[in-house]
Amino acid sequence: MKVDYHHTFGLPRKMVWKYIKDEKVLGNAIPNCKTLVQSSNGVYLAQIDVQFGPIKDVFELEVRVEKEKTPSYFHLSLRGKGTLGEFSGTVDAFLNDHQGSCKLQIIADVEVTGALAGAAQRVINGGANKGIEKFFLNLEIEMKRSLYISRKGRKA
Repeated sequence: MKVDYHHTFGLPRKMVWKYIKDEKVLGNAIPNCKTLVQSSNGVYLAQIDVQFGPIKDVFELEVRVEKEKTPSYFHLSLRGKGTLGEFSGTVDAFLNDHQGSCKLQIIADVEVTGALAGAAQRVINGGANKGIEKFFLNLEIEMKRSLYISRKGRKA
């Protein structure tokens, strides 16, 4: 499955770059994320509750930052496994300045196997961008929250 998604953050690119790989920010932004830890440089491990209609599962997810060019690009590899299937794929993320904000483009190629494959295909065809959009809206909220706490801490 191919996904091409755009999101504009109401923050400068420098701030988005700072927080987009922050373990706490990501863990709070990922819908139904039970745990997320950065295990080593550029590797994130997570447990996520997944639900597609009647299909429910807990996925073990590994996200690895393979390449990055600060503050404009990173390439991720993804692997996930649950009792109902597995997925793997790659994501290219491009961050660009846009009128004082940051415009993000995500290009992903994901392969899903097992019982989850049929459901995932229907969801992608039926509007998976809603889930991706929810993640990026949550991510922006968490970025702004972290920035506020950071600034508040410096004033104290």
